[in-house]
Amino acid sequence: MLKLARILVVVVCCILICVLGTIYSFIRFKNPSNVGVMARWFGRLYPLLGLQVEHRFPENKASFGRAIYIGNHQNNYDMVTISYMVLPRTVSVGKKSLIWIPFFGILYWVTGNVFLDRENRSKAHSTMTQLAERINKDNLSIWMFPEGTRSRGRGLLPFKTGAFYAAVAAGVPIVPVVCSTTHNKIDLNRWDNGKVICEMMAPIDTSGYTKETVRDLATYCHDLMEKRIAELDAEIMQSHQNKESSNA
Repeated sequence: MLKLARILVVVVCCILICVLGTIYSFIRFKNPSNVGVMARWFGRLYPLLGLQVEHRFPENKASFGRAIYIGNHQNNYDMVTISYMVLPRTVSVGKKSLIWIPFFGILYWVTGNVFLDRENRSKAHSTMTQLAERINKDNLSIWMFPEGTRSRGRGLLPFKTGAFYAAVAAGVPIVPVVCSTTHNKIDLNRWDNGKVICEMMAPIDTSGYTKETVRDLATYCHDLMEKRIAELDAEIMQSHQNKESSNA
């Protein structure tokens, strides 16, 4: 019963956000800060799922400037966890098929996000080149999930190189954003689904890399994020054990 009620309430809230967000974004048509506003609207829904979400930002995040943000993509719960981490003047890159999702598709388009045709490798490569140009021309930052798909409990999947190619071409840093593991930890029939930590890490300088070494950059970022996710999971586990001990 609780699960059904939660699903109903979340769906209604998501539709309202999509409808009101579309109106808001049409008024500010493709303003690059629209995405961050909508992401934070969705990111405030986490209490409806019985979650506590801690968002950790570096104190100097306002001075980051143009960058490419990369996050780990776990499941549909990302919409209410890591999405809150999107900063102003940041647009995301998503698969072309998102446009067909009822309510959400039109919102994704009107907020100014970038669609990627994954089926056409030459078009995808061209999109990355255009992204690199737009970053500096329009003073934008880009948000991407370099795994290319949801991991669904398989750990941090290997990274595709598109985000790293664009960062090197644009001469901007990579900023990793990680979220602790949510796979199999959320039961919609349970009131308390525990804590999730989302953390924005320090920028990674890309000036020492070239188009020929973007794979090295991708591997470095992957290892860094994988390690940090494990540390966040361990922190949450320790906190849970301490809480149980104090209640015993």
